[in-house]
Amino acid sequence: MKSMSKSFDDKIKDILKDEFGDEAEAIYKSSRIIQYLKIKTKAADRGSKSRASYGNLFAIYVLVEDYLKEGFNTKKGYDKYEGAQFSAISKRQRELPFGSKLQNHALNHRLNQEFRKYNKDILDSPILRNPTTNRYWINENLIIETINEVSYNLASSIIKIVDAYVDTRRESFDTFIESAEKLKSIVKEDEPVKIRSFIYGLLAPNIDARIFEIVSYAILKNSFINQKVFFGYSMEEIKEEELHLYKTGRTNANDGGIDFVMKPLGRFFQVTETTDVRKYFLDIDKLEKFPITFVIKTEIAVEVLFQSIKDKAHEQYPVREIVETYMSCVEEIINIPKLKEHFEEALKNDMLNEILSDIIIQSKVEFNYEE
Repeated sequence: MKSMSKSFDDKIKDILKDEFGDEAEAIYKSSRIIQYLKIKTKAADRGSKSRASYGNLFAIYVLVEDYLKEGFNTKKGYDKYEGAQFSAISKRQRELPFGSKLQNHALNHRLNQEFRKYNKDILDSPILRNPTTNRYWINENLIIETINEVSYNLASSIIKIVDAYVDTRRESFDTFIESAEKLKSIVKEDEPVKIRSFIYGLLAPNIDARIFEIVSYAILKNSFINQKVFFGYSMEEIKEEELHLYKTGRTNANDGGIDFVMKPLGRFFQVTETTDVRKYFLDIDKLEKFPITFVIKTEIAVEVLFQSIKDKAHEQYPVREIVETYMSCVEEIINIPKLKEHFEEALKNDMLNEILSDIIIQSKVEFNYEE
């Protein structure tokens, strides 16, 4: 793995230093949008498996890019500009690296909400929007910083910071894929300690939610695949079938709460990183009380999680029959220790190569690696 002699925060400072010289430090400290970028790019120092937070960054990026394209970094009149078309900036977001499956939440409200969380003492929000015309603007107040009565336009620096972040994430993800490929190539060389350490490192509470879902899928798919069931429409037609787990789409997709589906049992799996049981009830309601297996990114014991769900159900629904209905929908809880048990079971069945292959394939799809 390539070592990083500098943190990404240092890279931000270097970009500002190249642009603004002696005033760079003052701009770094006083600019609200630079400080927000600092917060959102922390994942660069944590490697490929940390949450990347592209949505809000790319919402800023495409509007600042539009601002620069129209030349407002060197001329006045942005207040009279008709604004960027929603369709154009939405399309541009999805053209950016890792951005092909981004939705529009950041442009419409999520970025402004989060920015205000970190800047409660000011009224400015990064995105300005006219819902009637569906036109968008970056808030120029945030990209022009005044130091000692001199104004500095940060637009080009913002673009360089986000570009540098994407490059850093891509390099880190390249290393992750290379590590998985290398481990796949040495499976036959019998290095279980190294391989187990790699997989267990992907099953941690602080891992990016998408990586966790991908690894969970790879492990469960190859753990269940050797289990047999007997199905048929009549006694004469009964035949033996293997359990097969299917991933239903991209992670964090708006798919009604189904992450994996098992054939032929028709069993549903929902992967989550929250221990807020209200989210579990919502998933159960969305599926009209159909039983769900919850795969939860936590080390908390299954018994504790189950009791917590039951206690919260009693708090929310004082009718025993309703509580029993919800609890009957929790088919199984799989936490991190349970996933490790499934991994060990798959190891016994010589499925390690298949697990690594699925992790590589699904990761490349999820992170648009081929593009």
